[in-house]
Amino acid sequence: MGAVTDDEVIRKRLLIDGDGAGDDRRINLLVKSFIKWCNSGSQEEGYSQYQRMLSTLSQCEFSMGKTLLVYDMNLREMENYEKIYKEIECSIAGAHEKIAECKKQILQAKRIRKNRQEYDALAKVIQHHPDRHETLKELEALGKELEHLSHIKESVEDKLELRRKQFHVLLSTIHELQQTLENDEKLSEVEEAQEISMEADPKPQTS
Repeated sequence: MGAVTDDEVIRKRLLIDGDGAGDDRRINLLVKSFIKWCNSGSQEEGYSQYQRMLSTLSQCEFSMGKTLLVYDMNLREMENYEKIYKEIECSIAGAHEKIAECKKQILQAKRIRKNRQEYDALAKVIQHHPDRHETLKELEALGKELEHLSHIKESVEDKLELRRKQFHVLLSTIHELQQTLENDEKLSEVEEAQEISMEADPKPQTS
């Protein structure tokens, strides 16, 4: 067990001695002793009353001193309680600051975790795609193929244009040939008609 402080010793003695409730009785006793001392008939009786008054005064002084001690002790306890209260307030304020700091750290940790999860998901997506070099090679190959197809398209278009012109010439030739045939047919009909007319109308003979 630890050493007993002076305040604890004084507190125990005051509790044992009482709380000063008999002060009124001592004052009344002092007044009565004083009256008896004034009315004492002999010197011995007066001295006896005088001693009683001194004893009562001592008790009153002791009671007053005890009360002052209790008052001082209460003041010290109040100061101690105020000090403890301020320390508790400081501790509570510090705890609130630590809680706020912990909340910030938790939010930051959650943000870092979210960013890490997003980074991992993005890394997985990137892994499923070819790298830049392979992509450029594929784009280059597709460009060459597109250029080749463009040349083929131009060649086909040129051939189609040539065939279109040839077909137009062919149609014109056919049309001209048909017109010639029609003209020849008409001419043949005219000549045939003239021959028939000449045969039907013979020239007269001279005498």
